Amino acid sequence: MLTQMFVDLATCFVIAILVLRILRCGTLLDGVGQERAERAAMSGFLLAGFCPFTANYVAAPLSETWSIFLTALALLLAIRALECMPGEGGRGEMSAWLLCGAIAGAAIMFRPDNGLLAAVIGGSLLLRLVRGPQQARALRAGLIFALAILAFIVPWTIRNWRTMHRFEPLAPRYANDPGEPTPMGFNRWIKTWIVDFISVQQVYWNVDGSPVDPNQLPPRAFDSAGQRQRTLKLLDDYNDSLSMTPEFDARFAALAEERIRAHPLRYYIELPLLRIADMWLRPRTEMLPIETDWWNYDNHDDESRIALGLAAINLFYLIAAIVGWLRYRKSASFTALALLLTFILLRTVLLGTLENPEPRYTLECFPIVVAFAALGIIRK
Repeated sequence: MLTQMFVDLATCFVIAILVLRILRCGTLLDGVGQERAERAAMSGFLLAGFCPFTANYVAAPLSETWSIFLTALALLLAIRALECMPGEGGRGEMSAWLLCGAIAGAAIMFRPDNGLLAAVIGGSLLLRLVRGPQQARALRAGLIFALAILAFIVPWTIRNWRTMHRFEPLAPRYANDPGEPTPMGFNRWIKTWIVDFISVQQVYWNVDGSPVDPNQLPPRAFDSAGQRQRTLKLLDDYNDSLSMTPEFDARFAALAEERIRAHPLRYYIELPLLRIADMWLRPRTEMLPIETDWWNYDNHDDESRIALGLAAINLFYLIAAIVGWLRYRKSASFTALALLLTFILLRTVLLGTLENPEPRYTLECFPIVVAFAALGIIRK
């Protein structure tokens, strides 16, 4: 916990520097002045320090605190290195890419989905290689960046091969042990209706090993009376054994295929958008002793008020970030804006593909949100 507290504090400093980098790299600094830039950086530091959503995970035995810090640091180093490329470069530029690759590699080891971070940074180098005037430097930077990442992944891959006798460079998507089956049919069926975190708690996390209450399924989980009857029968059969056997999984897969075939736009567009909205906008009470159904005010009014307050704070950060981007999108560093927004957009799209919409998965984007929010609350 103490280590993660200092890591969280370090993230605040990184965000403050990121704000300065956004301002200093463009033509904006001459317009707003040194004093305003420093106030924006201080605002970023304070917004990061008082953000309750990242602070909630400091005391948790989860990877979020480290992942947030490493993501912010890797993006900051990438912006610095990319901005140096039009200049003379030299050892400083290559050292920045080496460190950036090492940080990205460490982030991947903490969370495999941080491979997207490496892909975004690597994609920016690929664009410089294809379209930029200094292709040799872009190629050299890309090789250094990739080798630094591989320095983390290769030893882990060798370790997995020697201990488990399988090629596994990253932790598996569903964190299952070697030989442990994954109920892909059930997961696909879940994705045909799930949109919110409470369904993750009440249904998704119960399989397998715990019963599923059919009354917790929303009406959108059924397309017809006949399908509802077959679904409830399947859940009853599962509840009798509390084991997701291949037979049960195949029956869930058949239900999923039927529902997807009947409503493809709902499965591929509508539901992912709703899951994304839930992950970005809900009050983020998952680490607090607050009921997940916070909207049932009559059942727990005190907790509902706290949840609504957290929802308002979350909305403040998001609106301030949008205002900051709108204010400075034309005058701040194009490289910084492009890299940061690309990361947020691609990670958001990735989150829409998950069957477990947990709000914590958006926290890797919060250093960017806080940096733009700092620009949104200062006077231009």
